Amino acid sequence: MSQYIKDAPETPGAAGAEPEATRRDADGTESSRASRGWWDRNADDYQREHGAFLGDDRFVWGPEGLDEAEAGLLGPAEALRGLDVLEIGAGAAQCSRWLAAQGARPVALDLSHRQLQHALRIGADVPLVEADAGALPFRDGSFDLACSAYGAVPFVADPAGVFAEVHRVLRPGGRWVFSVTHPIRWAFPDEPGPEGLSVSGSYFDRTPYVEQDDRGQAVYVEHHRTIGDRVRDVVAGGFRLVDLVEPEWPAWNSQEWGGWSPLRGNLIPGTAIFVCVRD
Repeated sequence: MSQYIKDAPETPGAAGAEPEATRRDADGTESSRASRGWWDRNADDYQREHGAFLGDDRFVWGPEGLDEAEAGLLGPAEALRGLDVLEIGAGAAQCSRWLAAQGARPVALDLSHRQLQHALRIGADVPLVEADAGALPFRDGSFDLACSAYGAVPFVADPAGVFAEVHRVLRPGGRWVFSVTHPIRWAFPDEPGPEGLSVSGSYFDRTPYVEQDDRGQAVYVEHHRTIGDRVRDVVAGGFRLVDLVEPEWPAWNSQEWGGWSPLRGNLIPGTAIFVCVRD
């Protein structure tokens, strides 16, 4: 499965110290380098901690547990048969395995070599590609659908550029569906308990969240975009937005995942899923 906002153990800096958390600018090159390094270092802990929830072949859109089998955001499951699908930020390729089980022909792409090694460990019955979402190594019009469950989009400095790449490799009429941390969460502390229910910053502060080592080099980067920013990025990438899904926290889900929890999930949204079409 792909990436959710940081919740795995902290990554040591160059001298073994905890990285410093700050808000500062981070360009595309620094963001990409930090993401590749962070996920390579933390993939084992991530899969160990969350693998049971994600399953080996489920398609889960976020910590709320919304399942594609139930949501049908890519279309009816029976209509997926024979379609070429690109999963971006695939992690260990759980979503791609679910797509393959429906008869689709998925390709699982991730920036992290170690995440793709977990895909091999689970059983790589789908093609795996190690590449950056900002430079997709595919011909124009290669896919019928593209999807990303918390993969790539929150971690790139130029999401509109990624969307333009997705637009390029999709065929006309193809869907692009991606989930990200709900933008309102950036105004609240990333805490699952009551301390996470009070506004601590401006929703309109787009300064990236950066963790850096003692040399000032970024080891983790996330980029905040408001809802309006996300919509404008979708349009700038050449897509038409047809739905925006904000999953409610289900009664069956008692887990805490980083800043996601039943307490917060019943009060404020944690995930936003954008359903887009390439005309």
